[in-house]
Amino acid sequence: MNFTKRTIEALSKGIISSMPASYFTTAEKANRYMLKGDEKFSADAGEFFTCGFAKSILTPDDVANGTYYIAGYDSNNPAKGVLDDMFARAVYIDDNTGRGGVIMCSIDAVGISRKDINDIRKIVIESKKIPALKSISVAATHSHSAVDTQGLWGEKLYKSGRNEAFMEKLKANAAEAIIAAYENRKDGKLFYAVAETIDMQFDCRTPIAYDKNLTRIRFEAFDKSEEIHIINFASHAELLGSKTKNISADFPAYMIKEIEANSINTNAVFFNGAIGGMISAKEIKKVYRNEIDCEAYTKEFGKELGKISNSLTNETEIEPVINVKSAPIEIEASNFVLILARLLKVLNNDILRFTKRSTAYISSEVGYLELGKGRIGAFLVPGELFPELWNGEFLPSWESATAKKAKYKVLKEMCDCEHQFVMGLCNDELGYIIPDNDFLLHEKTPYIDNAKDILGRSHYEETNSTGPNTARKILTEIDKLIASAKEN
Repeated sequence: MNFTKRTIEALSKGIISSMPASYFTTAEKANRYMLKGDEKFSADAGEFFTCGFAKSILTPDDVANGTYYIAGYDSNNPAKGVLDDMFARAVYIDDNTGRGGVIMCSIDAVGISRKDINDIRKIVIESKKIPALKSISVAATHSHSAVDTQGLWGEKLYKSGRNEAFMEKLKANAAEAIIAAYENRKDGKLFYAVAETIDMQFDCRTPIAYDKNLTRIRFEAFDKSEEIHIINFASHAELLGSKTKNISADFPAYMIKEIEANSINTNAVFFNGAIGGMISAKEIKKVYRNEIDCEAYTKEFGKELGKISNSLTNETEIEPVINVKSAPIEIEASNFVLILARLLKVLNNDILRFTKRSTAYISSEVGYLELGKGRIGAFLVPGELFPELWNGEFLPSWESATAKKAKYKVLKEMCDCEHQFVMGLCNDELGYIIPDNDFLLHEKTPYIDNAKDILGRSHYEETNSTGPNTARKILTEIDKLIASAKEN
């Protein structure tokens, strides 16, 4: 082992060991507001679905006069204007079986910590305005032009970029949208349709193994007064580029505008997919090099996705059945930079410390949701999952960074539904979730500099991960969760 690497690891363990207990939380406290969902899944259907939608603007009113850092590119980039608004969009779904309803909420942000999501849940649960609620899931769209909700893009590396007044308003407004979605509920039917997109995405790291599907779940009220479109698609929302000074939800804003323009009675919400690796838009290299009009490209890309969604006609009706289950997990945080950021209060994730005082764990969660009788399976993943952990298309051993074969039971093998997808950055943002056989750290400065493997590939994503054990922990816990829900 390199001396520098050994020194860094020892320093990290020493810092964690010496921190007072007040910097850590308990599992009981961290998991207090996580609703566990259904203990056992059921095939019993209700007579119909009941769904509701609501949204709330999150964009601060004083962008020109305040200090709101844009998250996702370089640090110390305060916003100067607004291109389009940040929103919290919430959908309530109930199958009328008496087992309770679920909330799916999407927030235009680069990422939301589970601690902040639990604050949103607390407001909703303690309001007592939604009876028999069995699940609240909140996901970030991963917009790289939204206000910093994590803290990593402030003026200095050691100083949080979070505006706490903005964050309190965001949580209150998101909770307000969730409650309003329940209050706006109507009875109707649910359908799903899928389109394989062509030439829309780019995979920045081998293997080339991403999900090309755009999935649409559509609610239609019996009285034809409203439609709600839930869209899943995998792509980094980073098309405005690093030079932008304007707050924006990036391409999802323009996809939703195109979908909603198709009918005055339509509302849409976007959930990102498995985007690790990293999956972005086709022309992303030109965006990185500032070779194109990024604003025009963002709007064009979003509009094209909206047109694809609106063109879907091959719908399948979904029986009124909802099953969902969530479970807490503790992720060993090998990335000392993230732990240091937490100890400096740049990040605000709940962290735990058990009997081994030199090791810190991030408190997070996983989940799984099914709609219909074997129709839709959605994996609720707390970060940016490498797609091969979903579809099994791993690098062979001779191309992987460790020269080893990947040995996983992947997500697709855990689900027997007709159609499935990953809902990424859901209920937490743990960064990149990387297969352990292709996980490589810099020999001298791990988690600081990018390593390069023998094939010359840069391993940037590892610097923004919690560590090499994260992928296996998440997949193992999802498998256990699904098995426990479906066992006789």
